[in-house]
Amino acid sequence: MATQICCISDMHGNLPEIPDCDLLLIAGDIVPLNVQSSIPKSAAWLNSSFRKWLKGIKKRGIDIVGIAGNHDFIFERAHVLVPPDLPWTYLLDDVCNIRGLNIYGTPWQPYFGGWAFNLSESLLEDKWDKIPTHTDIIIVHGSPYLHGDKVFYIRDGQGYEEHVGSPSLLRKIQEVKPKLVVCGHIHGGYGIYQAGETTIINCSLVNEGYKPVNGVVTWII
Repeated sequence: MATQICCISDMHGNLPEIPDCDLLLIAGDIVPLNVQSSIPKSAAWLNSSFRKWLKGIKKRGIDIVGIAGNHDFIFERAHVLVPPDLPWTYLLDDVCNIRGLNIYGTPWQPYFGGWAFNLSESLLEDKWDKIPTHTDIIIVHGSPYLHGDKVFYIRDGQGYEEHVGSPSLLRKIQEVKPKLVVCGHIHGGYGIYQAGETTIINCSLVNEGYKPVNGVVTWII
């Protein structure tokens, strides 16, 4: 039986209406910008606004699986203060089976400025090696190389573009061949991409200016 999936990432405190679906996948950067640096404020927001939003979705019969992102410091630095009974399945380098789908979740992304869950490319390879062979869906915060990972910047008055995703993640995706990869992190990479047999969805809700201009992405597998 087909499963209707809703995909969202890089909410940064925005809690949008979720369309009717069977499964909601959240690819990190959940907490608001104005509380992310405060562990107590992050915990309070998760326990109030985020909990209420999740409960409303669960009441509609939608399963929820999610990971943290590089702005979600509380999940890396003080995970014991994350409310343990939030109505979702939180994954940290782990797998769950929901609706017959093997879903692996991992928050890591290439090092940039010492944000949460940052690692060098060589250490990222060790993280990707944990992804099981029989995985249907990967939820990962950072985009794989060449797929929703392009950034634009200006240096000395000259415009440049660069792909900043993880090459070793792309190689792992090509090896495992999951049906779907859900990611975010690079806001300007919002869109749907293809890597061989695998669909890759960058579902960042916000743009580079942190405005919630993008919609929730829906997919069927």
